[in-house]
Amino acid sequence: MSKKHSHSSTVIGIDIGGTGIKGGIVDIETGDILGERYRIPTPTPSTPQAVAKVVKDIVEELMTREHAPSKKAPVGITFPAIISHGIARSAANVDQSWIDADVDKIFSEELGRDVQVMNDADAAGLAEARYGAGKDIKGTVLVITLGTGIGSAFIFNGKLVPNVELGHLEIDGVDAETKASASARARDDISWDEYAVRLQRYFSHVEFLFSPELFIIGGGISKRSEDYLPQLKLRTKIITAELKNNAGIVGGALQAAVHFKITK
Repeated sequence: MSKKHSHSSTVIGIDIGGTGIKGGIVDIETGDILGERYRIPTPTPSTPQAVAKVVKDIVEELMTREHAPSKKAPVGITFPAIISHGIARSAANVDQSWIDADVDKIFSEELGRDVQVMNDADAAGLAEARYGAGKDIKGTVLVITLGTGIGSAFIFNGKLVPNVELGHLEIDGVDAETKASASARARDDISWDEYAVRLQRYFSHVEFLFSPELFIIGGGISKRSEDYLPQLKLRTKIITAELKNNAGIVGGALQAAVHFKITK
């Protein structure tokens, strides 16, 4: 018999990326996405007005579904930027007009309901800590996403320390993500063995700085982890993320639920 999901335990999560904006209805008790995700390409240019319109379209579609939350329920939104008190302080892979924009206000006014906006990598980390590979791990867990850049989330005893930009650590005189991101591997057309050497340099440095209990690797390249993870020599255990491409949606919904006291 399939599990019944209460509308009081569902929250919509929206994950905004440079190429696509996707959303889903999340059961915050289990971390499951109920039904199919709904995705619309990120508009070009990806201005605040254009992106907010797409987010509204996604929320309206999800609200027609069986497991939709109440019309007054908050929406959790992830955004590819440093988010400080609802304000974007950077703009990665979206229009630069987002910098210093009140992201919370833009989306809450467009949707006509409360929203909670957070950094996309932070959302992925939060989801992994609550429902995935980092569940019940005490101490420091670092979730590192290898993609266009290097995203990071710092979790301590299950709690998020927001906006930790470990992809921008300077290693050998350059931003780490310019050498060790998935896009850097593709750009330089290097083998997996050569890429593993770069990752070793990066993770050894991060390990020295933070002495984490666990590294969790996310991003699309985590699907090929067998090509590079076995070559890394670290004291810290390093594993791949469990929620994969759903982590942003799930983490965004969870953050909204916690912020507005739907769950702890």
